[in-house]
Amino acid sequence: MMTDSTDNTNRAANSHEPSKQAELQDSLVTDKLVKESIRHNQDITAQAQARQTDAQRSQHHDFTQVQDLPTGTPQGQQTTMPNTINDSADPSTAQAQTAKQTLFNQRDDINNPHTPETDGNEQTHFGYKTVNKAEKQARVADVFTSVAKKYDIMNDLMSFGIHRLWKRYAISLSGVRAGQQVLDIAGGTGDLAKVFSREVGRNGHVVLSDINAAMLEVGRERLINAGCNNVDFVLANAETLAPFDDESFDLVTISFGLRNVTDKDAALRAMYRVLKPGGRLLILEFSKPVFEPLSKAYDLYSFTALPMMGKLIANDSESYQYLAESIRMHPDQQTLKQMMQQAGFENCDYHNLTAGIVAVHRGFKA
Repeated sequence: MMTDSTDNTNRAANSHEPSKQAELQDSLVTDKLVKESIRHNQDITAQAQARQTDAQRSQHHDFTQVQDLPTGTPQGQQTTMPNTINDSADPSTAQAQTAKQTLFNQRDDINNPHTPETDGNEQTHFGYKTVNKAEKQARVADVFTSVAKKYDIMNDLMSFGIHRLWKRYAISLSGVRAGQQVLDIAGGTGDLAKVFSREVGRNGHVVLSDINAAMLEVGRERLINAGCNNVDFVLANAETLAPFDDESFDLVTISFGLRNVTDKDAALRAMYRVLKPGGRLLILEFSKPVFEPLSKAYDLYSFTALPMMGKLIANDSESYQYLAESIRMHPDQQTLKQMMQQAGFENCDYHNLTAGIVAVHRGFKA
Protein backbone atom coordinates (compact mmCIF):
# COMPACT_ATOMS: atom_id res chain seq x y z
CA MET A 1 0.00 0.00 0.00
CA MET A 2 2.84 2.37 0.82
CA THR A 3 4.49 1.55 -2.44
CA ASP A 4 1.31 2.40 -4.33
CA SER A 5 1.00 5.68 -2.45
CA THR A 6 4.61 6.63 -3.22
CA ASP A 7 4.11 5.87 -6.91
CA ASN A 8 1.00 7.99 -7.03
CA THR A 9 2.83 10.90 -5.40
CA ASN A 10 5.71 10.67 -7.91
CA ARG A 11 3.29 10.53 -10.80
CA ALA A 12 1.50 13.64 -9.51
CA ALA A 13 4.82 15.48 -9.12
CA ASN A 14 5.92 14.47 -12.60
CA SER A 15 2.60 15.62 -14.07
CA HIS A 16 3.38 19.19 -12.91
CA GLU A 17 6.82 19.29 -14.55
CA PRO A 18 5.57 20.01 -18.13
CA SER A 19 3.34 22.76 -16.75
CA LYS A 20 6.28 24.39 -14.92
CA GLN A 21 8.47 24.08 -18.00
CA ALA A 22 5.79 25.74 -20.12
CA GLU A 23 5.47 28.58 -17.63
CA LEU A 24 9.25 29.02 -17.59
CA GLN A 25 9.35 29.08 -21.37
CA ASP A 26 6.52 31.63 -21.52
CA SER A 27 8.38 33.78 -19.02
CA LEU A 28 11.55 33.69 -21.10
CA VAL A 29 9.63 34.62 -24.24
CA THR A 30 7.92 37.46 -22.42
CA ASP A 31 11.26 38.77 -21.11
CA LYS A 32 12.69 38.62 -24.62
CA LEU A 33 9.74 40.52 -26.08
CA VAL A 34 9.97 43.17 -23.37
CA LYS A 35 13.70 43.64 -23.98
CA GLU A 36 13.18 43.87 -27.75
CA SER A 37 10.38 46.39 -27.25
CA ILE A 38 12.60 48.51 -24.98
CA ARG A 39 15.47 48.34 -27.47
CA HIS A 40 13.12 49.25 -30.33
CA ASN A 41 11.77 52.23 -28.41
CA GLN A 42 15.32 53.36 -27.65
CA ASP A 43 16.18 53.17 -31.36
CA ILE A 44 13.12 55.23 -32.26
CA THR A 45 13.95 57.80 -29.59
CA ALA A 46 17.54 58.07 -30.86
CA GLN A 47 16.33 58.56 -34.43
CA ALA A 48 13.84 61.22 -33.36
CA GLN A 49 16.56 63.06 -31.43
CA ALA A 50 18.85 62.89 -34.45
CA ARG A 51 16.13 64.35 -36.68
CA GLN A 52 15.49 67.11 -34.17
CA THR A 53 19.20 67.92 -34.05
CA ASP A 54 19.35 68.04 -37.86
CA ALA A 55 16.29 70.30 -37.96
CA GLN A 56 17.82 72.64 -35.38
CA ARG A 57 21.07 72.67 -37.33
CA SER A 58 19.16 73.43 -40.52
CA GLN A 59 17.36 76.33 -38.86
CA HIS A 60 20.65 77.87 -37.76
CA HIS A 61 22.43 77.22 -41.05
CA ASP A 62 19.75 77.77 -43.67
CA PHE A 63 22.11 78.12 -46.59
CA THR A 64 25.62 77.04 -47.46
CA GLN A 65 28.24 79.13 -45.73
CA VAL A 66 31.32 79.98 -47.71
CA GLN A 67 33.62 78.09 -45.32
CA ASP A 68 31.41 74.99 -45.56
CA LEU A 69 31.64 74.56 -49.33
CA PRO A 70 33.51 71.39 -50.37
CA THR A 71 37.26 71.73 -50.65
CA GLY A 72 38.40 71.79 -54.26
CA THR A 73 35.21 73.22 -55.72
CA PRO A 74 35.70 76.55 -57.46
CA GLN A 75 33.14 78.51 -55.48
CA GLY A 76 33.47 80.01 -52.06
CA GLN A 77 37.19 80.59 -51.60
CA GLN A 78 36.94 84.36 -51.22
CA THR A 79 35.75 85.06 -47.69
CA THR A 80 36.78 88.70 -47.31
CA MET A 81 37.21 91.73 -49.47
CA PRO A 82 40.78 92.12 -50.77
CA ASN A 83 42.99 93.83 -48.21
CA THR A 84 44.25 97.04 -49.78
CA ILE A 85 45.63 98.60 -46.59
CA ASN A 86 49.20 99.81 -46.87
CA ASP A 87 51.12 98.64 -43.79
CA SER A 88 53.38 101.64 -43.97
CA ALA A 89 50.46 104.05 -44.03
CA ASP A 90 49.49 106.23 -41.11
CA PRO A 91 47.92 104.04 -38.37
CA SER A 92 44.84 106.23 -38.14
CA THR A 93 44.31 105.89 -41.90
CA ALA A 94 44.75 102.14 -41.72
CA GLN A 95 42.25 101.97 -38.87
CA ALA A 96 39.72 103.97 -40.86
CA GLN A 97 40.16 101.72 -43.90
CA THR A 98 39.73 98.63 -41.71
CA ALA A 99 36.47 100.02 -40.37
CA LYS A 100 35.19 100.48 -43.92
CA GLN A 101 36.02 96.95 -45.02
CA THR A 102 33.05 94.65 -45.63
CA LEU A 103 33.41 91.11 -44.34
CA PHE A 104 31.47 88.53 -46.31
CA ASN A 105 29.81 85.58 -44.67
CA GLN A 106 26.71 83.51 -45.27
CA ARG A 107 24.40 86.50 -45.67
CA ASP A 108 26.62 89.58 -46.00
CA ASP A 109 26.86 89.51 -49.77
CA ILE A 110 23.27 90.65 -50.07
CA ASN A 111 24.41 94.02 -48.72
CA ASN A 112 23.26 96.70 -51.13
CA PRO A 113 26.19 98.03 -53.21
CA HIS A 114 24.15 101.17 -53.89
CA THR A 115 24.02 103.65 -51.03
CA PRO A 116 23.50 107.41 -50.80
CA GLU A 117 27.26 107.65 -50.24
CA THR A 118 28.18 105.71 -53.41
CA ASP A 119 25.38 106.79 -55.72
CA GLY A 120 24.05 110.01 -54.24
CA ASN A 121 20.61 110.75 -55.64
CA GLU A 122 21.20 108.83 -58.87
CA GLN A 123 17.93 107.32 -59.97
CA THR A 124 16.72 104.16 -61.67
CA HIS A 125 13.39 102.54 -62.45
CA PHE A 126 11.29 100.31 -60.24
CA GLY A 127 8.64 99.27 -62.71
CA TYR A 128 7.28 102.54 -64.03
CA LYS A 129 8.29 104.40 -60.88
CA THR A 130 11.52 106.35 -60.56
CA VAL A 131 13.43 105.68 -57.34
CA ASN A 132 16.91 106.28 -55.99
CA LYS A 133 19.31 103.45 -56.80
CA ALA A 134 19.82 102.87 -53.10
CA GLU A 135 16.11 102.03 -52.71
CA LYS A 136 15.54 99.57 -55.53
CA GLN A 137 17.11 96.46 -54.01
CA ALA A 138 14.94 96.68 -50.88
CA ARG A 139 11.81 97.24 -52.96
CA VAL A 140 12.53 94.22 -55.16
CA ALA A 141 13.23 92.16 -52.03
CA ASP A 142 9.81 93.05 -50.67
CA VAL A 143 8.17 91.89 -53.90
CA PHE A 144 9.77 88.45 -53.93
CA THR A 145 9.48 87.88 -50.19
CA SER A 146 5.75 88.48 -50.64
CA VAL A 147 5.29 86.07 -53.55
CA ALA A 148 7.82 83.33 -52.68
CA LYS A 149 5.35 80.73 -51.38
CA LYS A 150 3.02 81.12 -54.39
CA TYR A 151 5.75 81.71 -56.99
CA ASP A 152 5.53 78.35 -58.79
CA ILE A 153 1.72 78.31 -58.83
CA MET A 154 1.58 81.84 -60.21
CA ASN A 155 4.15 81.02 -62.89
CA ASP A 156 1.98 78.15 -64.11
CA LEU A 157 -1.16 80.29 -64.09
CA MET A 158 0.37 83.39 -65.66
CA SER A 159 2.08 81.55 -68.52
CA PHE A 160 -0.50 78.74 -68.86
CA GLY A 161 2.39 76.38 -68.12
CA ILE A 162 4.44 77.57 -71.09
CA HIS A 163 7.27 78.75 -68.79
CA ARG A 164 8.25 75.10 -68.44
CA LEU A 165 8.81 74.87 -72.21
CA TRP A 166 10.82 78.11 -72.18
CA LYS A 167 13.09 76.74 -69.47
CA ARG A 168 13.42 73.39 -71.22
CA TYR A 169 14.55 75.14 -74.40
CA ALA A 170 17.05 77.28 -72.48
CA ILE A 171 18.52 74.16 -70.89
CA SER A 172 18.88 72.62 -74.36
CA LEU A 173 21.11 75.56 -75.31
CA SER A 174 23.23 75.33 -72.16
CA GLY A 175 25.55 72.61 -73.42
CA VAL A 176 25.87 71.36 -69.83
CA ARG A 177 27.86 68.15 -69.42
CA ALA A 178 28.73 65.68 -66.70
CA GLY A 179 31.37 66.88 -64.26
CA GLN A 180 30.86 70.59 -64.91
CA GLN A 181 30.46 73.45 -62.43
CA VAL A 182 27.24 75.46 -62.82
CA LEU A 183 26.08 78.70 -61.22
CA ASP A 184 22.35 79.46 -61.42
CA ILE A 185 21.89 83.11 -60.43
CA ALA A 186 18.52 84.34 -59.13
CA GLY A 187 17.62 80.66 -59.23
CA GLY A 188 14.61 81.09 -56.97
CA THR A 189 12.68 77.86 -56.63
CA GLY A 190 15.30 75.85 -58.51
CA ASP A 191 13.66 74.80 -61.79
CA LEU A 192 16.91 75.00 -63.76
CA ALA A 193 19.21 73.92 -60.91
CA LYS A 194 17.23 70.72 -60.45
CA VAL A 195 17.88 69.70 -64.07
CA PHE A 196 21.51 70.82 -63.95
CA SER A 197 22.03 68.72 -60.81
CA ARG A 198 21.06 65.63 -62.74
CA GLU A 199 23.04 66.55 -65.86
CA VAL A 200 26.38 67.29 -64.15
CA GLY A 201 26.18 64.09 -62.09
CA ARG A 202 28.00 63.26 -58.89
CA ASN A 203 31.34 64.55 -60.23
CA GLY A 204 29.81 67.93 -61.08
CA HIS A 205 28.47 70.67 -58.86
CA VAL A 206 25.67 73.24 -58.97
CA VAL A 207 25.31 76.44 -56.96
CA LEU A 208 21.82 77.88 -56.67
CA SER A 209 22.14 81.52 -55.68
CA ASP A 210 19.58 84.21 -55.03
CA ILE A 211 19.57 87.58 -53.35
CA ASN A 212 16.27 86.82 -51.62
CA ALA A 213 16.30 84.49 -48.61
CA ALA A 214 12.61 83.59 -48.87
CA MET A 215 12.95 82.49 -52.49
CA LEU A 216 16.16 80.59 -51.78
CA GLU A 217 14.54 78.73 -48.90
CA VAL A 218 11.74 77.53 -51.19
CA GLY A 219 14.31 76.31 -53.73
CA ARG A 220 16.43 74.68 -51.03
CA GLU A 221 13.52 72.68 -49.60
CA ARG A 222 12.38 71.64 -53.06
CA LEU A 223 15.77 70.39 -54.26
CA ILE A 224 16.66 68.63 -51.02
CA ASN A 225 13.33 66.79 -51.17
CA ALA A 226 14.18 65.83 -54.75
CA GLY A 227 17.45 64.26 -53.60
CA CYS A 228 19.76 66.79 -55.26
CA ASN A 229 22.86 66.25 -53.10
CA ASN A 230 25.33 68.06 -55.38
CA VAL A 231 23.78 71.52 -54.98
CA ASP A 232 24.79 74.36 -52.67
CA PHE A 233 22.47 77.26 -51.81
CA VAL A 234 24.18 80.64 -51.46
CA LEU A 235 22.76 84.11 -50.87
CA ALA A 236 24.57 86.30 -53.37
CA ASN A 237 24.17 89.64 -55.10
CA ALA A 238 24.21 89.31 -58.89
CA GLU A 239 26.01 92.64 -59.26
CA THR A 240 29.12 91.41 -57.42
CA LEU A 241 28.95 87.58 -57.09
CA ALA A 242 31.50 88.27 -54.36
CA PRO A 243 31.60 84.79 -52.77
CA PHE A 244 32.87 83.28 -56.02
CA ASP A 245 36.38 83.33 -57.43
CA ASP A 246 37.36 84.33 -60.95
CA GLU A 247 37.03 81.65 -63.64
CA SER A 248 35.10 79.25 -61.39
CA PHE A 249 32.19 77.99 -63.51
CA ASP A 250 31.68 76.30 -66.85
CA LEU A 251 28.13 77.61 -67.13
CA VAL A 252 26.35 80.62 -65.62
CA THR A 253 22.59 81.04 -65.99
CA ILE A 254 20.05 83.60 -64.87
CA SER A 255 16.38 82.95 -65.50
CA PHE A 256 13.79 85.75 -65.18
CA GLY A 257 16.05 87.62 -62.78
CA LEU A 258 18.16 90.09 -64.75
CA ARG A 259 15.37 92.65 -65.14
CA ASN A 260 15.24 93.02 -61.32
CA VAL A 261 18.95 93.85 -60.99
CA THR A 262 19.69 97.51 -60.29
CA ASP A 263 22.92 97.68 -62.36
CA LYS A 264 22.64 95.14 -65.18
CA ASP A 265 26.01 96.09 -66.69
CA ALA A 266 27.74 95.38 -63.38
CA ALA A 267 25.97 92.03 -63.15
CA LEU A 268 27.05 91.05 -66.66
CA ARG A 269 30.66 91.93 -65.82
CA ALA A 270 30.46 89.83 -62.65
CA MET A 271 29.11 86.88 -64.66
CA TYR A 272 31.96 87.24 -67.11
CA ARG A 273 34.45 87.30 -64.24
CA VAL A 274 33.33 84.03 -62.65
CA LEU A 275 33.15 82.10 -65.95
CA LYS A 276 36.04 79.93 -67.04
CA PRO A 277 37.59 80.61 -70.46
CA GLY A 278 35.31 78.93 -72.97
CA GLY A 279 32.44 79.11 -70.48
CA ARG A 280 28.91 80.01 -71.46
CA LEU A 281 26.37 82.53 -70.16
CA LEU A 282 22.67 81.85 -70.65
CA ILE A 283 20.01 84.50 -69.94
CA LEU A 284 16.32 83.60 -70.06
CA GLU A 285 14.19 86.72 -69.69
CA PHE A 286 11.01 88.42 -70.77
CA SER A 287 11.60 90.54 -73.83
CA LYS A 288 9.80 92.52 -76.54
CA PRO A 289 7.15 90.82 -78.73
CA VAL A 290 8.01 91.07 -82.42
CA PHE A 291 4.40 90.82 -83.63
CA GLU A 292 2.49 94.08 -83.07
CA PRO A 293 -1.07 92.65 -82.65
CA LEU A 294 0.30 90.18 -80.10
CA SER A 295 2.08 93.00 -78.30
CA LYS A 296 -1.18 94.88 -77.73
CA ALA A 297 -3.01 91.77 -76.51
CA TYR A 298 -0.05 90.95 -74.27
CA ASP A 299 -0.15 94.43 -72.71
CA LEU A 300 -3.88 94.13 -72.03
CA TYR A 301 -3.38 90.73 -70.40
CA SER A 302 -0.35 91.87 -68.38
CA PHE A 303 -1.93 94.94 -66.85
CA THR A 304 -5.36 93.48 -66.12
CA ALA A 305 -5.17 89.71 -65.65
CA LEU A 306 -1.80 89.51 -63.86
CA PRO A 307 -2.62 91.89 -60.98
CA MET A 308 -6.05 90.25 -60.65
CA MET A 309 -4.53 86.75 -60.39
CA GLY A 310 -1.95 88.10 -57.96
CA LYS A 311 -4.74 89.42 -55.75
CA LEU A 312 -6.77 86.19 -55.88
CA ILE A 313 -3.93 83.65 -55.54
CA ALA A 314 -1.16 85.43 -53.65
CA ASN A 315 -3.21 88.23 -52.05
CA ASP A 316 -0.77 90.67 -53.63
CA SER A 317 -1.76 92.64 -56.72
CA GLU A 318 0.98 95.28 -56.39
CA SER A 319 3.82 92.79 -56.84
CA TYR A 320 2.32 91.53 -60.08
CA GLN A 321 1.70 95.07 -61.25
CA TYR A 322 5.44 95.59 -60.74
CA LEU A 323 6.10 92.38 -62.69
CA ALA A 324 4.23 93.70 -65.71
CA GLU A 325 5.97 97.07 -65.49
CA SER A 326 9.45 95.61 -65.00
CA ILE A 327 9.05 93.56 -68.18
CA ARG A 328 8.31 96.70 -70.17
CA MET A 329 11.36 98.47 -68.73
CA HIS A 330 13.78 95.63 -69.54
CA PRO A 331 16.11 96.15 -72.55
CA ASP A 332 14.94 94.67 -75.82
CA GLN A 333 16.69 91.75 -77.50
CA GLN A 334 19.24 93.72 -79.50
CA THR A 335 20.08 96.10 -76.65
CA LEU A 336 20.76 93.22 -74.24
CA LYS A 337 22.95 91.54 -76.83
CA GLN A 338 25.03 94.72 -77.12
CA MET A 339 25.30 94.95 -73.33
CA MET A 340 26.65 91.40 -73.23
CA GLN A 341 29.24 92.25 -75.88
CA GLN A 342 30.32 95.34 -73.94
CA ALA A 343 30.83 93.13 -70.88
CA GLY A 344 33.29 91.03 -72.92
CA PHE A 345 31.17 88.16 -74.20
CA GLU A 346 31.73 86.84 -77.72
CA ASN A 347 29.57 85.04 -80.29
CA CYS A 348 26.47 86.48 -78.64
CA ASP A 349 23.07 85.55 -80.02
CA TYR A 350 19.46 85.33 -78.92
CA HIS A 351 16.47 83.15 -79.66
CA ASN A 352 12.92 84.53 -79.52
CA LEU A 353 10.31 82.32 -77.89
CA THR A 354 6.53 82.80 -78.17
CA ALA A 355 7.02 85.58 -80.73
CA GLY A 356 9.51 87.45 -78.52
CA ILE A 357 7.53 87.50 -75.29
CA VAL A 358 10.60 85.68 -73.94
CA ALA A 359 14.12 85.46 -75.34
CA VAL A 360 17.15 83.29 -74.57
CA HIS A 361 20.43 85.19 -74.87
CA ARG A 362 23.71 83.33 -75.10
CA GLY A 363 27.33 84.48 -74.92
CA PHE A 364 30.77 82.92 -74.48
CA LYS A 365 33.96 83.87 -72.67
CA ALA A 366 37.00 83.57 -74.90
